[in-house]
This record gives sequence, C-alpha cells and structure tokens, in this order.
Amino acid sequence: MSGALLTAPQLELEGARMPSFWRRARRSPTLLAGCTITGLIVLAAILAPILSPDRPDQQDLFHILSGFTWQHPLGTDELGRDELSRLLYAARTDLKVGALAVVFPFCFGTLMGTVAGYYGGLVDSIVMRVVDVVIAFPFYVLVIGLVFVVGPGERGIYVAFAVADWVVYARTIRASTLIVREADYVAAARTGGIGDLRILARHVLPNTITQAIVYVMNDIVLVIVAVVTLGYLGLGVQPPTPDWGAMISDGQEFLTTRWTLSTIPGIAVVLTGLGLSLIGDGLADVLRPR
Repeated sequence: MSGALLTAPQLELEGARMPSFWRRARRSPTLLAGCTITGLIVLAAILAPILSPDRPDQQDLFHILSGFTWQHPLGTDELGRDELSRLLYAARTDLKVGALAVVFPFCFGTLMGTVAGYYGGLVDSIVMRVVDVVIAFPFYVLVIGLVFVVGPGERGIYVAFAVADWVVYARTIRASTLIVREADYVAAARTGGIGDLRILARHVLPNTITQAIVYVMNDIVLVIVAVVTLGYLGLGVQPPTPDWGAMISDGQEFLTTRWTLSTIPGIAVVLTGLGLSLIGDGLADVLRPR
C-alpha cells in the first residue's frame, strides 16, 4: 500500500539506493581484499572440526615438539598437541570473543552519544563527564585491572570491554549528532509535531551511525589484540580452551628450537587484524556521502 503512494521518480530513487551501495562495494579493492582475508579466516574457524587432524586437547606423547609431518602438518607443541588443530580452534575462540565483546559498547555507546548530542544541556554534561573519567585511564591498564577484579576468562573480558570501550562510540556519535540535530529536516520534523523518539530513530541515527559501524571493524581488531595480550599474560581465555595469545606465550620458551610455535599464531593475529582493518577502511570509503 505504501509503495502505491510513491511517484515513479521516488520509486526509482528508493530502488537505486541499495544497488548504489553494492556497486561501490564491488569497486572498492580495499573492501574486497578485507572481505576475502577475513572470510577465509572465518571459514577456516567454522570448518575447524573438519580441517583439524585431531582434537585441540588431544596429546600425542610419542611426537612431542615434532616438526612438520603428514600426521601433524604444523607440528606439535611441548605437550604433543597438534598445532594446526589448536590454531583453528583458537580462531573460533578469539573471533567469537572479539565479535561479542564489541556488541555492548557499540549499542550502549551509540545510545549515550545520541542522547547526549541531541538533548545537550545537563544530559550532555553528565554523559561527557563520565566519558572523560573513563578515558583518563590508559585503555590497556583499565582492561587488565578490570579483568583482575572480575577474574580471568571470557566473562572478565566481556565486563572489561563493556566498561572501557563504549566511550569511543559515545564521543563519535555525539559529535555527529550535534551537527545533524541542527539540520533543516530535523527542524522540519520538530515543527511537524513528530516526537523525539521517532526523530532520533528515523532522522538522526541513520545519519550518524555510519562512523560507529566503520569503527566496529577496527574495534574488533583492538579487542582481539587485547584478548591475545591477556592470553599471553595468563588473564585471557583459560586452558584447555585454545587461544592465540596462550599459544604465543607457550611457544616462546622454544624460540631457538621450534620458533613456529609462536610465529604461526602471531601471523594469524596479524592477518586477522589486516583483514578487519581493510574492511573498516573500505566501508569508510563506500559509505562516505557523495
């Protein structure tokens, strides 16, 4: 029914918006490269039960610290566990934690930034003072301290990032909302008697959330690096669950004899960060207003 009320030019404009996005996406080599790298890593993580020679915690005590063999393509660690299996299952763990850890900061930070920027005044002052307090602490120091308080493991990681990471989204969205709220179409909506909730949902947020979406990709990289760092310090995902940080930490004792134990998980972290960063840069270019 609603479509029947639109004129022909309006229907053509509505139909051209989404194809325009996909045309830009196909023409962005940065976005395509990022999606390819990240897609292959995600696919390998999903297919870990199929691609893995053994279970990640299964030990082969007759082949401890072995080199590359047909039975163990990436060798084994000091406990005889297959490195390829642990690498693939660690990808599952770190990607899952990285994705879930940014959900609350993204949603809560976007909400707080939108409300603060739109209403201003006392609401804006309160939100921004809280943001200033959180930002005053060095990010990694705050995350490590919170994990110490809550306890190591996935729960501690989620709580730490929920507290420390939302402020970036709040500042970004607030800055955009301060500009959008002065736009003519927002003023016209207010004059027309439209409520604040509808204005925020239909006119403000769609024009401000793009920057937050772009930042999500870089934020996942930040979370994964933090998770790897916490795993290296023994505060991240706890054994026997495989984790890239723990693999790097365990392998450092054998750098002179089996340097691949730490190097290969490190390469996996770098490739994951590269892929997600390229997606973020590509989205920034594709979603930029033209």
